Amino acid sequence: MKVLRRLFSRVVLVSLAIAIQLAWLFYVMFYLSAYYLPIAFGLNMISLIAVVWIINRPGNPQVQLAWIVPIMAFPLFGGIIFFISGGKGPKRKLRRALEKSAAITHPYLRSELSVSHAPPRAEDRYIWGQCHYLESQGFPVYDNTATEYYADCREGWERLLGDLERAERFIFMEYFIIRPGVMWDAVLDVLRRKAAHGVEVRLIYDDVGSIGGVPRKYPRELEAMGIQCVAFNPYRPIYAVVMNHRDHRKITVIDGNVGYTGGANFADEYIGEVERFGTWKDNVLRLEGEGVRTLSVLFLQMWNAVRPTDTAEGIASFMPDPARSAMIGCDGWVQPYADSPVDSEIVAENVYLNIINQTTDYLYIFSPYLVIDYEMSRALTLAAARGVDVRLVLPSIPDKKTVYHLTKSYFPELIEHGVKVYRYMPGFVHSKCFVSDDRLAVVGTVNLDYRSLTLHFENACLFVDHPVVRQVKADFESTFPDCERVTVKQRRFNMLYELYLGLLRLFAPLM
Repeated sequence: MKVLRRLFSRVVLVSLAIAIQLAWLFYVMFYLSAYYLPIAFGLNMISLIAVVWIINRPGNPQVQLAWIVPIMAFPLFGGIIFFISGGKGPKRKLRRALEKSAAITHPYLRSELSVSHAPPRAEDRYIWGQCHYLESQGFPVYDNTATEYYADCREGWERLLGDLERAERFIFMEYFIIRPGVMWDAVLDVLRRKAAHGVEVRLIYDDVGSIGGVPRKYPRELEAMGIQCVAFNPYRPIYAVVMNHRDHRKITVIDGNVGYTGGANFADEYIGEVERFGTWKDNVLRLEGEGVRTLSVLFLQMWNAVRPTDTAEGIASFMPDPARSAMIGCDGWVQPYADSPVDSEIVAENVYLNIINQTTDYLYIFSPYLVIDYEMSRALTLAAARGVDVRLVLPSIPDKKTVYHLTKSYFPELIEHGVKVYRYMPGFVHSKCFVSDDRLAVVGTVNLDYRSLTLHFENACLFVDHPVVRQVKADFESTFPDCERVTVKQRRFNMLYELYLGLLRLFAPLM
């Protein structure tokens, strides 16, 4: 029963439907018995309409099934709960604000240094096809971009502090989590001093991601220091039923010429100052040159959606210096990109699927979670069946136990089809990286779970024939000795636990 209670505590909306339905039945028995049939008929029709709506709108079939089952199981209020919560994308106000902001920021994604991509050789067609897909979504490829990959977050943080100290005009930062401590306090000290000396400092942090880390009035505290600050999509339980769509991006831009992204937030576990779930493994990515243009545009689009500040003409002053970018020489190409729940295009998942489907030699993946649909699971197993060396590196110490059980439920089918699954024994893997065939790599914020792939605002960088590809591969190779390969063992049948896993898989898209 403890296991089942934990499941229902996670599936909040389903539990709410059950509670309301029971309360309704009790109320009807004593007060509305004469009107039960017409009221029940109306509520059942609402649920039927909800099911028809779900079936006919585009989307992942497993997400649709995760809603249809509880609606049909509890038809009196299942449909109402769906229309209140599950049927919502980002708020209409936010959606319109983002569209308006994109109209003035997106034209600056391209410059005279953007790359043209006719494939130089026939064997490169699949790689440039990947780049062409991202270009079709509005994200250009750049070659005037030097990049440094830090597998040690402390080294990346120390490099970031040095770059912040050298800021002369502006600093933009957008993060999911900020939590006071050694890491954030050092950054905040620089931001405060730079703001006092006339550098324009803007900060966006996710309100839900930072709950428990900073006080609700934290933006006011920062504004008093001269730092412009916005808490993204503030959590207001009285007014907001669902807070699904979070800003999970990690972006820093300094004077338009230097940028940072990767998996790391600002909390002390990332640099080893505190221990949470064992050793915390993540990465920091530094870009310099024309590729920073995309990070600038992504930040400005979000900023001007939640706090309109800039004109179309003013955006130009935040772009990289073309003359400086033209002097940066680096092998390979960089293609920063983003994903958003505002539209129906699942950019991040499509990039991952393209890489999996086109890999011929090896594919290594870091992810803190593994909550995937049939299409992603099938792509991984088919790649292994083609002879590709597919390796997944996941945590051994979970930060969310329920999601960890759900992650483990995917192991048997993957392993039985040849996918190699590893547990990082020192602790928790928070990195989100793909590397393939010594030619492609992705580093960013996108987890292999439904939330990252469908609900959150995310960002990442695709690298083609770039030195970062070798650096990411080296990170994997140095990590494998610290991992234990998972094998399929015959476990004793436990009906309650099997039911628990089955329910977790059914409701995975809602978790």
